This record gives sequence, C-alpha cells and structure tokens, in this order.
Amino acid sequence: MGAIFRREMGAFFASPIAYVYLTIYYLFAGVCFYLFTLSRGIADMSGLFSMLFWATFLLIPVLTMRSFSEEKMKKTEQGLLTAPVSLGSIVLGKYFAALAMYTIGVAIVFVYALILSFFGAVAWGIVLANFIALFLLGAAFISVGVFISSLTENQFIAYIIGLLLIFVMCIVQSLAGFVENASVPDFFQPVVGAIAAGMNALSFYNKFYDFTCGLFDLSSVLFYVSCAAIFNFLTVRVLETRRWR
Repeated sequence: MGAIFRREMGAFFASPIAYVYLTIYYLFAGVCFYLFTLSRGIADMSGLFSMLFWATFLLIPVLTMRSFSEEKMKKTEQGLLTAPVSLGSIVLGKYFAALAMYTIGVAIVFVYALILSFFGAVAWGIVLANFIALFLLGAAFISVGVFISSLTENQFIAYIIGLLLIFVMCIVQSLAGFVENASVPDFFQPVVGAIAAGMNALSFYNKFYDFTCGLFDLSSVLFYVSCAAIFNFLTVRVLETRRWR
C-alpha cells in the first residue's frame, strides 16, 4: 500500500491536478474567510465552515476522477491488477493519497484560526470539531469518487457521476422533507414516514452540522467511517471482477 500511496502522491504533483485543486480550494476558502469573518470583524468561522461543506462536494471528484479511470485509459490497469500486491492495498493506496491531498487543503482552516487569534479569542475546540467534520466528510466522499472512477475509463464521466452521487448524498435530508410531506393515502403514511426517517438517518449534512456546533457524536463518526469502508469494499469487488478477465 505504501508504494501505491507514494506513486499516487507523485502523480498528483507531476500533473496539474494537485496545483489546480489546492489553488481553487485555497482561493475559495480565502474569499469565504474574508466575507464571513474578516469583513464582519468577528472571530466566528461558522460561515466559512458551512461554505467549505459545499466546496468539498464540488472539488473531491477532481481528486478522485483519475484514480482508476486514468489507468484504464492508459492501458496500465492490467499491469497494476496483476502486480504482486493485494487489490485492497491498491484501492487503499489510491484512497489515502486522495485523502492526504484533501487534508492538505482543509488544514488551511488552522492558518485562518491562527490569524484570528491575534485579534480576538478563538474557540479552538469548535475549530478542531469543524476540521474533524470536514475530514470525515471528505473521507466518505473520496471513497465514493474512487468507486465511481473504477467503473469508467473516462475521467470526465467519472467526475460528473461522482459529483451527482455526492450531491444527492448532500441533499438527502431535503429529499426526505419532500417524501414526508407527500400527499398519500392514510394507510401509506407509516411507510412514507419510515422512508423519510431512513433518509434523514443517512443525512451527511445533518451529521456534519452537529460537529460544527461542537457536538461530538460517535454514531456520526461511525457513519462516515462505515460509508468509506463500504465504498472501498465495493471498489475492490469491481477490480476483482476485472482482474481475471
């Protein structure tokens, strides 16, 4: 896994992806930091963290779209799949490389918090909670993007499908509201209520919001970790079906 991780990190910086991703992320975060914090003369970074939630959903497919799509496009996939390394190590090597790149971007929030500390008191506990929330959110979404990348050799298609799937995950709580308020016969109400409750339980945003309020919920941590584990497992299964073709 270490060799795959180093290979992927090198590939990120050998191509424009790392520089484009970090430039866009830092620029977006900087603008939001100025608009929601500095321009208002406050030490509250909640506006910045809320906007970074949406930046995460938009930019993560950029990191993951090439994970396996590029291997298929360059015809190097079979060499990778037949290498003396487990499929799990291949998937995790690529996954953790993307997660490392993502973390480099998110870590900018500590720089902003340090800047604010010169002007007023900073709630470091809240800053840390928000960083953990963004990290866990990214860990889950990256596994989704890597899985989508394993299904196609077209990086653009991997980006679009990954973006759409992650977007649905982001707004599932809003969709649950539509389901709950749907006009259905009374005898269907319990079913509709159960569906809406299930969708709310799968809400990525609601769990993220709890962290931003400083509420550390172990069930939310397990939710994000489980999502990452499930999609990485699915990616391994996809590669397994192709390894013996």
